[in-house]
Amino acid sequence: MIDLHTHSFFSDGVLIPSELVFRAKSKGYEAIAITDHVDMSNFDFVIPRVVKISSVLTSQYKITVIPGAELTYVPPDLIPRIAEQCRELGAKIILVHGETTVEPVPSGTNRAALSSKIIDILSHPGKIKGEEVELARENGLFLEITSRKGHSLTNRHVGTLAKEAGAKLIFNTDAHKPEDLVTDHEALEVVKRAGMGKVDLDLMFENARSLVRKAVKGA
Repeated sequence: MIDLHTHSFFSDGVLIPSELVFRAKSKGYEAIAITDHVDMSNFDFVIPRVVKISSVLTSQYKITVIPGAELTYVPPDLIPRIAEQCRELGAKIILVHGETTVEPVPSGTNRAALSSKIIDILSHPGKIKGEEVELARENGLFLEITSRKGHSLTNRHVGTLAKEAGAKLIFNTDAHKPEDLVTDHEALEVVKRAGMGKVDLDLMFENARSLVRKAVKGA
């Protein structure tokens, strides 16, 4: 299991990073990214602390821990600039909180994220448009299939459009608490409900591994 979208108590998760990582290790995870919610007010506080603990936990718990960030409710025209600043502070994987149907995300967030090659993953993209999926393919960004309740309601829509366009998919949990972490089997059940199967999940995990390799190489 590889999970590149999780939250600690540095945003709205309930666990400190060390417990989050150890819980993931106990679930059989091989890699995890800590991607707390950030905007203009807190990215310079959150990211350095996650960077610091990630290297320690990788060494101590023998699991690859990657420092990241999820840009959340950032005004669309500010996304590239904030993402670049997050990179400079050490975020190795950057997500943008997509236009999920269960939260009132600013219109234009999906397109702004997918237009920026600084971003890695558009999380829970909601009712993403076909032309936006094409943009994801052209720029090599990953679209998320999620196990998160509510956000997962549009998994089938995202997966169908992505497969038609040849865009890359990735599986994440968007975990906020221990019970949100899943096993490989539970991930497969989520993917099946979205009209896909084990081959699709295996490809999503391989896509995740490519991001992990990129992050580790750039460490």
